[in-house]
Amino acid sequence: MTDLANGKSKEVSDNEPVEVEAKPSAIKKEKVFSIEELKKVWNEFTEQRKTQVGEYHLLRQEFDYHNNVITIHLSNQVEEPLLQSIRTPLIEFLRSRLGNDSINVISQVKDVHSKKIAYTNKEKFDHLAEKNPILLELKERLGLDTDY
Repeated sequence: MTDLANGKSKEVSDNEPVEVEAKPSAIKKEKVFSIEELKKVWNEFTEQRKTQVGEYHLLRQEFDYHNNVITIHLSNQVEEPLLQSIRTPLIEFLRSRLGNDSINVISQVKDVHSKKIAYTNKEKFDHLAEKNPILLELKERLGLDTDY
């Protein structure tokens, strides 16, 4: 290179071998592993995060594994930023320990239907009236007030 910069040129003949630097190719590791191995490595990472209560609780959630994609089931949207903060170190740990560079971690929020609890007398009556509509007619006939 310095010869070229100084104006000197070297002719290359067809018979001379030309040296080409071999660049290391990015070879993806695709080791196949079992769900038991995945759970073991997952638990190792989880134990490392035991001092971080939120992360530890998040990593203890159930997950599914299919086609190198791990889906963590979150109970609400609040857990999503917490997962995003540990997602990269988690993926790197799993990829290195399991020897598979195709592993990915995604999240899915579970639909949790919370049961509404009736506290007041009116809420209790309305709940019962949903089950037995005849109660509304009885309330009207007798002139009852559900607030007391």
